[in-house]
Amino acid sequence: MSFKDLKKQSSLGSLTQKLVKEVEKMNNTSGGADERLWKPEVDKTGNGYAVIRFLPSPEGEEIPWAKMYSHAFQGPGGWYIENSLTTTGGKDPVSEHNRELWNSGNEADKDVVRRQKRKLSYYANIYVVKDPTNPQNEGKVFLYKFGKKIFDKVMEAMQPEFEDETPINPFDFWQGANFKLKIVKKDGYWNYDKSEFDKVSPLLEDDDALEALWKKQYSLAAVTAADQFKSYDDLQKRLKYVLGQRPPARRVDEDVVDEDNTRGSYTPDFNARKAQETVTSAVSSSSDEDDALSYFQKLAEE
Repeated sequence: MSFKDLKKQSSLGSLTQKLVKEVEKMNNTSGGADERLWKPEVDKTGNGYAVIRFLPSPEGEEIPWAKMYSHAFQGPGGWYIENSLTTTGGKDPVSEHNRELWNSGNEADKDVVRRQKRKLSYYANIYVVKDPTNPQNEGKVFLYKFGKKIFDKVMEAMQPEFEDETPINPFDFWQGANFKLKIVKKDGYWNYDKSEFDKVSPLLEDDDALEALWKKQYSLAAVTAADQFKSYDDLQKRLKYVLGQRPPARRVDEDVVDEDNTRGSYTPDFNARKAQETVTSAVSSSSDEDDALSYFQKLAEE
């Protein structure tokens, strides 16, 4: 573009419009929803229904689910919404900080720990059998992120409590069962207590179709891969900022080096670390943690 064209666009205001469109495009691509993830929706009354099928381990992997620990809480410096390094057995600054508070002997500190404790989420590949709200999802493979309550139902199916109940493997193509996801809004949160497994049946009758579907599954190992976590030092820096432990102000005559870092600005990039939608703090004992994660993620993006 020539200088003459630049001046012309300036007078017309078209350059500004172009830049705005570019920013919108960036936001849509880098901050948009992870298309691999499926999430049920509820109606105006807070009720929701869908039928899904948990799928076997992806090719080359042993376990049909992955688990992720995360933290989400608010401090004087803003929100802390991060995956925890304890997920992979590492040391995490929030866990260490919480341990110190818990051992202080102060009940108020213990209340802080409860608000800042780890939250557990699970990920699994699913096949959407029925999705009344979004029928275009039916017949497709997605990653599904869920909390402890649904995972408990999976474990109950594998290890039933009573002798007259036959154990099943919900992740089996042939001897598994569809999962009827029933959501009821209770005390302001989604409740999954009425969800249940259907009778045992093959997902599809054609083995070739099953194999093709199996090859479409997403890697669960990627959910907890190294690139899904920040370094210990970066997490510690963020934690101190959120807790209000900001670095002292510099002298006026200091050279300015990397202004963005000294401001302590922070914008979580949830799409770059896909498979996380992981976060929560104020969640009641009767609610599924997964929904609180989405709630706090939304707050962080505002």
